[in-house]
Amino acid sequence: MMDLVLTNKEGLVGNVKLKVSLGCSDHEMVEFKILRAARRAHTKLTTLDFRRADFGLFRDLLGRIPWDKALEGRGAQDSWLVFKGHFLQAQERCIPTKRKSGKNAWRPAWMNKELLNKLKHKKEAYRGRKQGQVAWEKLTSEVSLGFEHINVQTP
Repeated sequence: MMDLVLTNKEGLVGNVKLKVSLGCSDHEMVEFKILRAARRAHTKLTTLDFRRADFGLFRDLLGRIPWDKALEGRGAQDSWLVFKGHFLQAQERCIPTKRKSGKNAWRPAWMNKELLNKLKHKKEAYRGRKQGQVAWEKLTSEVSLGFEHINVQTP
């Protein structure tokens, strides 16, 4: 049996236990704890900036490695560590990182300023309707106008 728990930080997960199967399933449950100390150790959030990445160089760096010779005679764990080392070196060289600001960290990239303004207007209109200040007909016409023509840009 093989279980795998993937995290992006060292020491983030602890107390991993294998539990009984769920109902008639042949899969078993895995119980684990997310450790608070590991989460709070990193207060500055950084992320990979794929918009400025050089994927051509990334492809070339990984393509130059003679994988047959690099992985020859190794087991699965050693092969994984060799691949992971080469991959992370190429990633560090080709994909820059950026710090996320606190204001923009919570919203997705496609939610632009225009869409946020429309949503703000919609919330204000509904708030006015709940307080009896706006007629239902006016609310539906105001809220529906403009949402069909919003330019949403995906990353």
